[in-house]
Amino acid sequence: MSRLEHPRLSDPRYRAALAVVERLRAHGFEAVFAGGCVRDLLLGVAAKDYDVATSARPEQVQALFPNSNAIGAHFGVVQVVGKIEDERIATEVATFRHDGAYSDGRRPEAVQYATSAAEDVARRDFTINGLLLDVARFEAGATLEASVLDYCGGIADLCAGVVRAIGDPARRFDEDKLRLLRAVRFAARLNFVIEPQTFAAMQREAANIEQVSKERIANELTLILTQGHARRGLELLDASGLLQHVLPEVSAMHGVEQPPQYHPEGDVWVHTLMLLEHLPVGASATLAWGMLLHDVGKPATFTPPDPAKLGDRIRFNGHAERGVEIAREILNRLRFSNEAKEQILALVKHHMQFGEVEKMKPSTLKRFLRMPQFDEHLALHYADVMSAHRILGAYAYAKHHYENSEEEALRPALFITGAELIASGLKPGPEFKQILTAAEDAQLEGQFASQEEAQAWLARFLAQGAASKEQGSGT
Repeated sequence: MSRLEHPRLSDPRYRAALAVVERLRAHGFEAVFAGGCVRDLLLGVAAKDYDVATSARPEQVQALFPNSNAIGAHFGVVQVVGKIEDERIATEVATFRHDGAYSDGRRPEAVQYATSAAEDVARRDFTINGLLLDVARFEAGATLEASVLDYCGGIADLCAGVVRAIGDPARRFDEDKLRLLRAVRFAARLNFVIEPQTFAAMQREAANIEQVSKERIANELTLILTQGHARRGLELLDASGLLQHVLPEVSAMHGVEQPPQYHPEGDVWVHTLMLLEHLPVGASATLAWGMLLHDVGKPATFTPPDPAKLGDRIRFNGHAERGVEIAREILNRLRFSNEAKEQILALVKHHMQFGEVEKMKPSTLKRFLRMPQFDEHLALHYADVMSAHRILGAYAYAKHHYENSEEEALRPALFITGAELIASGLKPGPEFKQILTAAEDAQLEGQFASQEEAQAWLARFLAQGAASKEQGSGT
């Protein structure tokens, strides 16, 4: 484990949580840092937040901190809001507890407050998340390692790179089914192995993940994809049996062969795994899901080579369009926002267009480059190619034009709008859209560069259209 600069020097969230601990201790209560922040400090990485566990009851916490919110007082959780350097920071403070029965696979029906930190640790999920930090001792000058309270063997597992359930794995997963996905996330993010008994329990319990709300599943899957080692995360989802229950459409990629001349790496599953290796830590959720689902339409469109046609190959005709349909079903099922769905579906829909990018006429290329978040389209195409034939000509061409095109060239102020069409004597109708599209294409291709030139172009265009109608009518 590496050492980290003392967070007091760099992290206001640490100082806010420390202030909470100091006030609780000053009033005779036990108070420590708990959970993921202790794990991350030991690993030498910045903690996302700092949670406090204490012997104080929720009402006692609220009495000491008037500026607090009982966000989960039924479960002993109070949010304390403090100010550090004019920044308002919320710290979660949880009372030591042990949980009653879990009937819904998510939360206990009731909690009982515990008398010790050791009891509180026993109800947590994994040993690496069951570590506590005696922050008072740490602040007094003791080393980080010497200040950690370890009641479950978490330090040993952290050093060995192991994700292990605290106590009986089956009971831990029965209490909260989402822990099945959390085990995968921590193993992938930290590049740890899952302890065999814990993993066996996950395989036995995999079908029960369907009891968890779709929103919680979606959030956990997004974290698996974006927190690092996405390929390993997908492999663990598959090996544990979870994938076929949360994303059966992705599981269906297994064994779907591809034409070796374009995909020497192997089947659709292998290709997707390799592609995810190019997903950077902290990538956007839309890029991550776009990468995962870009070929989700291939299993449904697989067409084997026709033996009667010499040199015929495997084909996936219309797989991008079918992929959009399947991806939409997945994203609706997982309750994605409309904004996120729109971008993910665009990534799936347009990923094959890069094959034509060097042949596009200027107007088509500019429309392509100005798609929202085009950098994500580029990133997906790069990963797609590097996980297959590795020919980067189309990528380089698109990237060059994207980076060297002025915004005004891609989205110019239009010389011809509906107002100009009406001024030319046309009545609004179905032809308006066709004419406006043709006018924008002409402007994007440089056929006119001023209002006067645009009006001359429009006059010619309308005259040509009228002539075509007369010829068509035989007059």
